[in-house]
Amino acid sequence: MEILLSAPRGFCAGVVRAIDIVELAIERYGAPVYVRHEIVHNRYVVDSLHAKGAEFVEDLDDVPDGATLIFSAHGVAPDVASQAQSRGLRVIDATCPLVTKVHLESIKYAKDGYSIVVIGHAGHPEVVGTMGQSPDRSYLISTIEAVAQLQIPDPERVVALTQTTLSVEDTEGIIAALLARFPAMIARADICYATTNRQLAAKELNEKIDLMLVIGAQNSSNCNRLREVAEEAGIPAHLIDNSSFIKSEWLEGAERIGITSGASTPETLVEEVIDFLKPSKVTTMEYIKEDVVFVLPKQLRGQGGKWARQREGDGTIR
Repeated sequence: MEILLSAPRGFCAGVVRAIDIVELAIERYGAPVYVRHEIVHNRYVVDSLHAKGAEFVEDLDDVPDGATLIFSAHGVAPDVASQAQSRGLRVIDATCPLVTKVHLESIKYAKDGYSIVVIGHAGHPEVVGTMGQSPDRSYLISTIEAVAQLQIPDPERVVALTQTTLSVEDTEGIIAALLARFPAMIARADICYATTNRQLAAKELNEKIDLMLVIGAQNSSNCNRLREVAEEAGIPAHLIDNSSFIKSEWLEGAERIGITSGASTPETLVEEVIDFLKPSKVTTMEYIKEDVVFVLPKQLRGQGGKWARQREGDGTIR
């Protein structure tokens, strides 16, 4: 058995920043610190941070007065930020800067009188946060079929924004359908560099492998998109949290196994899967190098997060 490792894979700059924020906040302000929603969608990461003193909540009512509150990398709607401010909580925003960019686009275009079409998955925390920026002017679209039902007040003033972790191909199809209905629409390129790079790198493996294993959480949007990339090419693909999810029947006849991981997956889980499979050979297939780093929030600058210092040559974070 040979393993072909997709590169880049694993942690992106936004995830590195978010995890560093939680760890540095615990160091500076002491445990516990409270995090609204999972800081990133990976149970291994969440459990590791919980063991260090992070408490994860969905409702701000569960955060004590005077506590330190961190917004997750997915971002929040303005009403959540306002509620935290009115409570007098010490707030640290770990929203990925690329998600913040989408939020600012929504606010800008809404002020200019545009309708905001948000392409994304209903209920995903990033989408909830983006819709909340301009709730009276935002319309959620998840499929090409839904485009025909969309009613826009002024077809000449429409902008399309996207969830940052979507499938590149699926999004292109929805945007094409929207442009067919609203030719004057402005389409923003909001899918993040890491999502795009990981999908394109995974595609490079499709003609070389018999099986694809995507390592990451079941509720991770970008991990699910990586699995779909292989499936759409006719490659058997499975999204697994760790090596304990692997079934022996998947491996029958699989001489070359592709492995990738989502933007919220630590490299240690990839290494665990490789150790479990015991391949005769491991080859890294590099698509592109990544060297993106995002600055920390002002409250934590100068401390230097350990994860941001541990970027490996293949673009992963160990």
